[in-house]
Amino acid sequence: MAEVKLSGVGKAYGDVKILRGIDLEIHDGEFMVFVGPSGCGKSTLLRTIAGLEEITEGELRIGGRIVNDVPPAERGIAMVFQSYALYPHMNLFDNMAFGLKLAKVPAAEIETAVNGAAKILHIEHLLQRKPKDLSGGQRQRVAIGRAIVRKPEVFLFDEPLSNLDTALRVKMRYEFAKLHEQFKTTMVYVTHDQVEAMTLADRIVVLQAGRIEQVGAPMALYEHPCNLFVAGFIGSPGMNFIPATVVEAAAGGAGVKLRGGEVLRCAVDARAAKVGDTVTLGVRPEHLQAGVADNALQTQVTFVESLGSMTYAYCSNAGVDDVITCAVGGDRRIGSGDALPLGVPVGRTYLFDAEGRAFPRLAAEEHRHAA
Repeated sequence: MAEVKLSGVGKAYGDVKILRGIDLEIHDGEFMVFVGPSGCGKSTLLRTIAGLEEITEGELRIGGRIVNDVPPAERGIAMVFQSYALYPHMNLFDNMAFGLKLAKVPAAEIETAVNGAAKILHIEHLLQRKPKDLSGGQRQRVAIGRAIVRKPEVFLFDEPLSNLDTALRVKMRYEFAKLHEQFKTTMVYVTHDQVEAMTLADRIVVLQAGRIEQVGAPMALYEHPCNLFVAGFIGSPGMNFIPATVVEAAAGGAGVKLRGGEVLRCAVDARAAKVGDTVTLGVRPEHLQAGVADNALQTQVTFVESLGSMTYAYCSNAGVDDVITCAVGGDRRIGSGDALPLGVPVGRTYLFDAEGRAFPRLAAEEHRHAA
């Protein structure tokens, strides 16, 4: 069993609190990803699990065993850092074998373990080379191999792909997914790249200012964010947020009026709201329907990004301070200065109260027009 359980875990440096009351269960064999903005505490949380940071308060269990005071080497974990941290004077075999040699593992077992890991990672033909002779992706594979040979209960990854170019990151995401499928070992992965999080994770932990905002499967966070922060963090490009006022509130939907005068319908349970409340309407760029006049925003295109298969139109509206981003197919011809109504599908709307909390979204069969 390799579950990881944190109960009320906190970390502080003097009076500065980095982690605040973290309660989290990472299941045996789960691929868990920590995401959040810079300084949110995600790497500190990972280092706390590894034993590289001392817990100030709370309890940490790995495999049911309390490990607050257990040294890193005895926790049954292996960690891969953003920096590959390979020994430049050693060939790849010796780099991968180094930890096992320190542990006085028999030479025959070391050779079997290293050769097996190298075969899994497709670097068996490179074992006699030194790190300077390798590409960034190959060096990262060696660092992963060094972790694999230890046969840990839990793998920890701290932004392992951030030093690689875009094409190689895509390839390595696939390799990480295959590794997890093959080993079925608990993996905890820190990244600032939400594409990595969405494609790799069984569940995602979204952190802000040392606290957990929401935990859930990737699509659950995408479709049902609990607040404005999670809604804006998950999804690329980010969700459009539009200030509005409630003009109708009911269990079956809401009507909101924008500053520019448009009244839009939203498929949310708005029983907690009342007419006159200040709210924020959310809609993702990929859900806006360019050129559709029903339940629509009236906008003017200010900038266009054509990316081949996809085009992003950045639009202005009299009642919205920020630009509104709309994603359309690459074959759609849109130019700066064009008037462009943006249809807002009722079932694709999000609504947040003045405190940033999300109103529950309705299932498709519950939709009814509001206002």
